[in-house]
Amino acid sequence: MDIVNKDIDGGKAFDWGRTSANYAKYRDIYPQEFYEALVKRGLCVRGQSVLDLGTGTGVIPRNMYRFGAKWTGSDISVNQIEQAKLLAEQGGMDIDFIASPAEDIDFPSGTFDVITACQCFWYFDCRKLVPKLCDLLKNDGSLVIMQMAWLPFEDKIAGKSEELVLKYNPTWTGGGWTRRPVFIDNEVLKRFRIAERVESDVNVHFTRESWNGRMKACRGVEASLSKEETEAWEREHMAMLNSIAPEEFDVLHYAAIAILKKI
Repeated sequence: MDIVNKDIDGGKAFDWGRTSANYAKYRDIYPQEFYEALVKRGLCVRGQSVLDLGTGTGVIPRNMYRFGAKWTGSDISVNQIEQAKLLAEQGGMDIDFIASPAEDIDFPSGTFDVITACQCFWYFDCRKLVPKLCDLLKNDGSLVIMQMAWLPFEDKIAGKSEELVLKYNPTWTGGGWTRRPVFIDNEVLKRFRIAERVESDVNVHFTRESWNGRMKACRGVEASLSKEETEAWEREHMAMLNSIAPEEFDVLHYAAIAILKKI
């Protein structure tokens, strides 16, 4: 399903379904401290019901499943949800997954203790979504918005990789990240208050192959380029990695979490 948003990539269409196989293989990269930060605050644990928006291949529910919460994951892409179901089944995990735009999700009022959204909140129509989230959460429930991005101006491998994405896809707006807190839209702040922010640098370990796969599965490459363009990008990217990167290396990222409560 093509997604077009004038504020993202200059309105260039992208479809996460086109990269679902590589997304499943290469984008399960969040470090354990990312998840433990939530657990330490009593979030997404046993006895709670949690909804994960923009779940993709179910990375957040699958990695937090062991903490005992009952998870539901939703995503607009049918292909992403198919991969999420397959991976959960392979892991023996009882997770509900639904293919639906976040704005159209339908559950009874007060269904969830926690709603999470990682690397995706900028895709949503907050005017439609925020009142729904407020209704779906219990009165003392929490909305958790998360993001983690490489730091291209500090990490050479990340910076060179980003330059190559822009060579093939000049309107891509997914790069240029610096250390900054999770952005909270004013529509969110009409219904929620920021209770806590958690932020830290993290080093994520890769091989040349896995970093190539992670970059290939970003919005600016396989999700939006043609098959021929993607193959050309991958050849050039691997050649670049072979020339500047050891076989294994860390890439510097910045992880940020915002925990919000209903007003």
